[in-house]
Amino acid sequence: MLGFSNWFVPLVAALVVGAVYHLLWILREYERFVIFTLGRFTGVRGPGLVIVVPFIQKGVRIDLRVRVLEVPTQDVISRDNVSAKVNAVIYYRVTEPAKAIIEVEDFETATSQLAQTTLRSVLGEHELDAMLAERKMINENIQTILDEHYGSWGIKVSSVEIKAIDLDESMVRAIARQAEAERNRRARVIEAEGEFQAAAKLSDAAEILSQRREAMQLRYLTALESVAGDKASTVIFPLPIDLLSAIAPSQGPKAKS
Repeated sequence: MLGFSNWFVPLVAALVVGAVYHLLWILREYERFVIFTLGRFTGVRGPGLVIVVPFIQKGVRIDLRVRVLEVPTQDVISRDNVSAKVNAVIYYRVTEPAKAIIEVEDFETATSQLAQTTLRSVLGEHELDAMLAERKMINENIQTILDEHYGSWGIKVSSVEIKAIDLDESMVRAIARQAEAERNRRARVIEAEGEFQAAAKLSDAAEILSQRREAMQLRYLTALESVAGDKASTVIFPLPIDLLSAIAPSQGPKAKS
């Protein structure tokens, strides 16, 4: 009897400790237990102290905090047949623990796979210029599509961000040449517009000056003054006869006494 008690008491103590360990659970504020009783879903418990009956009930722990999903680099062909490598990051959280466990076998793997296929599908509908210039719109489009699918799994997407769009060197050089050509085009357009406006102003000025003969002569003198202001020591310029007549009117022959 003494030998029997030597191993029986420790065994009972170990069973009691094990039962208590699996009976009482303490969950943090961001954790929940999805409880199954004899295989059937019976509720979600937590946070705080949760009692799970061993061998009869089973609890699956779920973290409700925002998760960061790093989408692996995807090979994408744009709508204008340009190949690019794109990677993104998705922020999501579990909002309905029961659905996340019951509706899908492994919601983390399913979330990652769906994110990859959606990223390729959405970007393939846009041309390269749109992919580079309209990231915000594309991010929102991907988020909307993922929310529609993730909703049945009890998952909510907080944000989708495309991190990088990598192109091969030949395409980068082509884009650089295109950008340079666009800048040159804009410069020529601006220069032409400036010449057009200057010509219009000169035409208006000429029309105003042509209305008064004296005004044209004064403009001529003003031009001569600006030329004489240079460092040249000698200035030779023609003097129109009509200018002399305007400055010093001709006097007729003196009347004979």
